[in-house]
Amino acid sequence: MTTHECQSATEMAAVIAAGLASLPMPNTPRLRAVRRSYSRALRDCRGDYVLAVARALRRDLRWRWIALELIADHREAFALLDSGQIEDLGRGMADWGAVDTFGRTIAGPAWLHGLLGDDDIARWAASEDRWWRRAALVCTVALNTPSQGGAGDAARTLAVCRLLVGDRDDMVVKALSWALRKLSERDPDAVRAFVRAHEDDLAARVKREVAHKLETGLKNPRRRG
Repeated sequence: MTTHECQSATEMAAVIAAGLASLPMPNTPRLRAVRRSYSRALRDCRGDYVLAVARALRRDLRWRWIALELIADHREAFALLDSGQIEDLGRGMADWGAVDTFGRTIAGPAWLHGLLGDDDIARWAASEDRWWRRAALVCTVALNTPSQGGAGDAARTLAVCRLLVGDRDDMVVKALSWALRKLSERDPDAVRAFVRAHEDDLAARVKREVAHKLETGLKNPRRRG
């Protein structure tokens, strides 16, 4: 047991929350600097303890993303996650920022490393909740991001995109564009083939942004500079 584990997880979460709330200018870089300091302090703690701290911290919606980063930055805690725990961490998502943080920080990397299965992502894609459908698409980003360990996975990325190709919810449409654009950096031919095959089903926004990305490397080339 480390010195920090002498405190209950709830007490430790309260200490972290107080440190975050005390910042005079709580912008993202400053908040993340505090989070990193606590990640270092918790480095030698057991994974289950760090998970408990994160769960306690996420009860305050202001610090949900900090809680996710604490888990992601602790190898043992991250490795202990299973699909039920991951879904619990995403429960209550109600805006695109919460979804994207969840997908990029926890759920996508968990899928990449086998802690979530393809069937879990497919179930999210079939959800009546727009935010879980968006999360399914955001999770594909990790598969195609080298800095997260993704080597490119056209098969799994396009399987999710296929499930949501006709979805016209704006939050889902934007995520579908993002998923395809990210894959295009690794496998542009697969994206071109997908767009051709689903020409009549894809939203105009998706076709426009993906075409721009394939042709120029940019989502919106007119905004350059």
